[in-house]
Amino acid sequence: MKAHRPPQVADAGAEPGEPHILAEHKRSSALDSTFVADLDVHINERPADLIPFIDPAWRPALEHLAEIPWRYLDIPGFAPNHVPWPIVPTLNRRTTVSSPEEMRQDLDLLGVDVGVLFPDSFLLHALIKPPQYAVALARAYNRWLAERWLSVDNGLVGALLAPHQDPEVAAEEIRTYAGHPRVKAVFLPSAAVDPLYGNRRYDPLFEAAQECDLAVVLHAVTAISPIYPFNLHGFETLLAAHVLSHGVAMFVNLVSMLETGVPVRFPDLRIAFTEGGIAWVPWISMRLDKEYHERRRDVPFLTERPSHYIQRMFFATQPVEEPERLRDMVTLMELFDGEDCVVFASDWPHHDFDHPDKVLQIPLSEQAKRKIMGLNAARALRLEIPAQYGYGVDGR
Repeated sequence: MKAHRPPQVADAGAEPGEPHILAEHKRSSALDSTFVADLDVHINERPADLIPFIDPAWRPALEHLAEIPWRYLDIPGFAPNHVPWPIVPTLNRRTTVSSPEEMRQDLDLLGVDVGVLFPDSFLLHALIKPPQYAVALARAYNRWLAERWLSVDNGLVGALLAPHQDPEVAAEEIRTYAGHPRVKAVFLPSAAVDPLYGNRRYDPLFEAAQECDLAVVLHAVTAISPIYPFNLHGFETLLAAHVLSHGVAMFVNLVSMLETGVPVRFPDLRIAFTEGGIAWVPWISMRLDKEYHERRRDVPFLTERPSHYIQRMFFATQPVEEPERLRDMVTLMELFDGEDCVVFASDWPHHDFDHPDKVLQIPLSEQAKRKIMGLNAARALRLEIPAQYGYGVDGR
C-alpha cells in the first residue's frame, strides 16, 4: 500500500545522497484518497539474475550473456532486437528498477497502491529461438519473479510470462503459480508474436487462465521483424516505429481473437491490453461492427456485435493520449463505455511513463476517476481495496 505523502527520500537506485528522481513532483492530494492500481510497471531482468533459476542445460548460455556489456532491450538471445536508429538520450534519469524495495519506494512517490510487474527484456520474448530455450527462459523468469519480487505483501503483484512458443507449457506455468497470492495476471508477449493470439493453438493457455481465474494481458514493444505488424522496415524513424508497434499490435491481436471466437470459447476469460493507449478502441469497435453487419456469416459464433465483446475487455491508458482539449478524452471514452473498461497504467520507469496525476487531469466525474484509477483493475485482477479508502470494488 502506498505511503500517504511520503517524506523526501534518497533514490534507492541512485548514488548515495542523491534525491529521488520523483522528488521534485508534488503529487496531487487526490491520490491520497484514491485507490490506484497500475497495470504496467517494469522490472529489469538480466541474464545473471536468471542463472540460479534456469534449467542446467541452458545455464552456460546465460553465464556467457552475463559477461557481455549490458544494453537496454538489446541483448543477443535474451532481448533480441534490431535497432537501426541512432540512440539519442531524451532524459537524464534511471529507466530501470532492480529491486522490490526500489519499486515500492517509486510507487509510493507516484501514489500507487498496487503495481503489476512486467519484464523489460522479455517484452521481446516472442522473438527468442529455439522454442526449448525460450520456454526455459520463461520458466526461469517466473521462478525469479515469484521468489525475488513476490515473496512479500507490499503491493507488488506479478504477471506470469506465458511462452507462446509452447502453449501447453504456458498452461502448466499458469496452473503451477495460480495459487500464489500475488500472481494476478498472465503476460502475453505481443511484439512479433506468430501466430496472432486468436489462433486455436493457444486454447490450452486460455483454458488454464480461465480455469485459474487469471486475466491475460497483451503487451508489445517497439521492434522490427518480418512478422506482421512489425514489418516496419519501410519507415525511416523511431517516431514512426514506436507509434505503430504498440497500438497496431494491440488491435490486430484483438481482431484475431474475435474472428476466431476466443471470447465465446472462453466466456469467463478476462482480456486486457496495455501500452497501446486507448484511442484505437472506438475506431476498431465501430469498424468491426460495420463489417459484422455485412459479413456475420464469417463469424457465426459471434451472437452479438463485436463491440459487445470488446466492452467486456480492459484497456490501459498508457501512453495516455494528450489532446489540446482534455475534454476530448471524455468524449473518446464515452464512445466505448471506457469508464467501465479503461484502467490506469504508468509504464514506470520507462522514458515515456505517465504519472497518475496526468490521468486525474481528465475532466471525468469523481466516480469515473475512481474506476479508471483502480476499481476497474480490481475487477480485472481480483484485487482487494484497502479498507482505508472507504469504498469497495463497486465504488461504494
